[in-house]
Amino acid sequence: MDAVKREMAGYWSKRVEGFSALRQREYDSEKRGLWRRELERYLPAGRRLDILDIGTGTGFFALLLAEQGHRVTGIDLTPGMVAEAKRLAGALGASAEFLVMDAELPAFAPRSFDAIVTRKLTWTLPHIDRAYRRWHRLLKPGGVLVNFDGDYCREDPAPSLPPCHAHKTVGAELMGEYERMKAALRPMQRPRPQWDVELLKRAGFRDIAVDTGVWRRIYGEIDEFYDPTPVFTIAATA
Repeated sequence: MDAVKREMAGYWSKRVEGFSALRQREYDSEKRGLWRRELERYLPAGRRLDILDIGTGTGFFALLLAEQGHRVTGIDLTPGMVAEAKRLAGALGASAEFLVMDAELPAFAPRSFDAIVTRKLTWTLPHIDRAYRRWHRLLKPGGVLVNFDGDYCREDPAPSLPPCHAHKTVGAELMGEYERMKAALRPMQRPRPQWDVELLKRAGFRDIAVDTGVWRRIYGEIDEFYDPTPVFTIAATA
């Protein structure tokens, strides 16, 4: 495993409890409906889909989509996150499957999924180009990738953040780890989402669309879920 991935898994292992609590509150808030509407902009309507949620964390997207009747599999590199996602699924009675798996090397048969969704994950990958190529192979012809992310490696450092935001309760030591990971990844990446468009084209995707308005629709208020780094949606068809 890459050193960055090991550090990333270690970082998120330390954040499981607090992160899960935040996501549970988000799931019970109006944000759940906002995220559902954003996903519905891109997912085929009128039928049950096979969906892969990559970098599922504690399962926010997976649980939301399972609630809509889809067959959902969530994968994450951090075992603690997957264990918590399973616990939450059991508590909600949701039929979603969760597996520990590398986002860059998902071990599924080609053409297994109608859709792949991911939230704030791709910025953490040392080999985004490789991930996009593998994800393309996992999608059925006409399947869609819906990626919500931000150019986190170029965001302002923590001291410039507003007083209310998603990292408010993260201590100084963990924020130091977060900044070190960003510094390690920054030389590997080019400005996004422009770079993503190039990589997706090379991976074989078509009908690539970028939406930078999602950030204001989701984070219209500065609350405990607020993300000050502009989030974009990039959607593409296999």
